[in-house]
Amino acid sequence: MKTIKTILVDDEPLARKGLSIRLQAFSDIDLQAECANGIEALAAVKEFEPDLMFLDIQMPEINGFELLQKLEELDQPLPLVVFVTAFDHYALKAFEVHALDYLLKPLDDERLKETMDKVRGYIEQQNDAQQKANLVRLVSEVTGENSDEILKQLAEGVPLKTRKYSDVIAIKDGGEITRVKLRDVVWIDAAGDYMCVHEGEKTHIMRKTMKELEAELDPNLFIRIHRSAMINIHQVVKLYTHENGDYYVVLHNEKELKVSRSYRDRIKQAIR
Repeated sequence: MKTIKTILVDDEPLARKGLSIRLQAFSDIDLQAECANGIEALAAVKEFEPDLMFLDIQMPEINGFELLQKLEELDQPLPLVVFVTAFDHYALKAFEVHALDYLLKPLDDERLKETMDKVRGYIEQQNDAQQKANLVRLVSEVTGENSDEILKQLAEGVPLKTRKYSDVIAIKDGGEITRVKLRDVVWIDAAGDYMCVHEGEKTHIMRKTMKELEAELDPNLFIRIHRSAMINIHQVVKLYTHENGDYYVVLHNEKELKVSRSYRDRIKQAIR
C-alpha cells in the first residue's frame, strides 16, 4: 500500500492532537510533521515534500492562505490541501485557491472519511496520469509518433477520428434540463463536488466531477489549465507571464485565469 505523506498545520495544540488521533484510523496516512504555525509549515513542506496538508486558516503571523501564497512564490511543489477551520465563511476562497476539501471543526469522523476517499482518488488519478505520460514518452521515442496522437489512441482504443463528441451539454437544475452549446462555454471550474459551467454571462451548476466531465468533452476544444479548471481553446485571446512569474490566460470575456505550472506546456502547444 502506498502511503500518503501528511503534515498538519494548526496553531491550536488540542486541534492538532485531535486530528492526529483521528488520522490513526487510516493505515495509509504517514504523518510526517505537526506544525504550530506557518513558519514551521514552510520548513516542513520543504523538508518532507508531503502529498497532503491539513491546514488551519486563522493563525498568527501567517494564515493559511498566505502560507499557500508563500509556497507558490518559493516555487515549492504544493501538496493537496484540505482546510480545517471553525469558520464556514472562508469556503469560497478556499475553493478559489483549489483546496481539495474544506472541513469544519469540530471534525466529524464520517466527513473525514469522505475527505480521505477524495484524497486517494485524486492521488490515484495523478499516478495514472504519470504512468500514462511515461508510456507515451517511451512509445514516442521508439516510433516517432506525435505524443498527442498516442494519447488519443490510448484513451479511445481506436483512432480519435472515429470518436463523436456532442456539441451540447445537458445541465439538470431541479426539474429542468438546460441544453448548453459547448462552443458558447468559456470556461469550467470545480467548486467542491460541483462544476461551474460559465456560458457568456451565465453560470450553470452541475453535480459532476472534473474527471467525469472532462471525459465527455472534446479534448480538441477543452483543455485543463489547473487541476480544478478547464477552458474552451477557441475562447482564448492571449497568454502572458506576470512579472511575478505566474502564467495567465485571457479569455474573450476578459476573464483572466492562472495556469498551473504543470499545464503550461500543454496549453502553449494547444493554442499554437
